[in-house]
Amino acid sequence: MKRIEVVAGIVENSGRFLCVQRGVSKYAYISEKWEFPGGKVEPLESPEQALIRELHEELRLEVVVGPLFLRVEHEYPDFVIGMDAYLCTALNPEGLVLSEHLDFAWLEKSEISTLDWAAADVPIVDKLQRE
Repeated sequence: MKRIEVVAGIVENSGRFLCVQRGVSKYAYISEKWEFPGGKVEPLESPEQALIRELHEELRLEVVVGPLFLRVEHEYPDFVIGMDAYLCTALNPEGLVLSEHLDFAWLEKSEISTLDWAAADVPIVDKLQRE
């Protein structure tokens, strides 16, 4: 099965966390689901470099990458992902530009579980709400 290494940013601003809604996908199980923003790690790129690049490319968002929050291994029907999720601080939260996502929301910890999350992101949501 195809394996993909990805990174996700748990981006915080004034006590709220950035949640983004995926676009339509050929895979129904992730189509239009909510996720923490991020993307694939390219060859010769550190996870932190990948996260900075992906957040800038997809959202025009500048961040400071903090510590690793959680490593998630998730097997979808068509591929497996290894995802490193990092705590991040937004430097320009008011300047978001959606280029690949349908929507975004800045939500408090208590609100994030109300969204329809991609399965791989659920362990991050659960841990975030416990802490």
